[in-house]
Amino acid sequence: MNRLLITGSTGFIGDPCVRLAAGAYEVHAAGRGGAPGLPSGVTLHRCDLLAPGAVARLIERVRPTHLLHLAWVVTPGVCWESPENHRWAAASRELLLAFARCGGSRAVLAGSCAEYDWSTAGVCHEDETPTRAHTTYGRCKRDLGLWACSLGKERNISVACARLFWLYGPGEHPDRLVPAVTRALLSGVPVSCSSGTQIRDFLHVDDAAAALVALVGGQVTGPLNVGSGNPVTVREVIGEVARVCQRPELVRLGERPTPAGEPPLLVADVSRLRNAVGWRPRISLAAGIQSTVDWWKSNGPV
Repeated sequence: MNRLLITGSTGFIGDPCVRLAAGAYEVHAAGRGGAPGLPSGVTLHRCDLLAPGAVARLIERVRPTHLLHLAWVVTPGVCWESPENHRWAAASRELLLAFARCGGSRAVLAGSCAEYDWSTAGVCHEDETPTRAHTTYGRCKRDLGLWACSLGKERNISVACARLFWLYGPGEHPDRLVPAVTRALLSGVPVSCSSGTQIRDFLHVDDAAAALVALVGGQVTGPLNVGSGNPVTVREVIGEVARVCQRPELVRLGERPTPAGEPPLLVADVSRLRNAVGWRPRISLAAGIQSTVDWWKSNGPV
């Protein structure tokens, strides 16, 4: 059985990836925190990949054939310009070089829609939309992906870079859009919003995990968009949360200005992903918001 190392395994995206991959791979899950309730047969490696020597020790211990690299700084309001982006880019290069030295054959990296030029983006195509990223986060992700694909060609490693769009679902950081609105409404607190006319691409985290695990098992290389491919306004998403929470009267659309630099339209073209691995999203927005609100009801709204 192939041996898959998943970094960031205890995070929002990593956790469903571990559970989904457990039946098909010998899974080794690397993360800073604990991971209660791991599937049978999964080996947890608690480590800080930014610590000196941690990457080399992890790769030597696991010696994976496959790699799904998710770990990065993703804290809302911090990640866009954090100096930690540069540290994660350096650690990621070290990780991929060590993976190559130990004979690894397939690597999938988590990229971002932030790699695209949001001033010109609309429907984003991997080979057509400019990748003039406007943030440190986006530039570091873009540059790492380019370097990794070049390394793959040099070392005969199959490398794919998954450009993730707007993910949501159970376990998401509480300060992101869907959890923040959900927590406020469940607590009876009014939510002050912009007009919400921005059109985005929202994808449930379980669908994203299915796409990532499918990519691990595939051979397609280079950048691939991972999104729903379905345009939806931010106000529609907020409205769906309000409907499920049964508190639409608490939503205050238009009370806040639209954040500067927000593009009116940013949606993924997912035809390359669909054609490469046969993946399609299965969870509708209504079902996904329902499961997310249910999760917050069980795990505390505040």
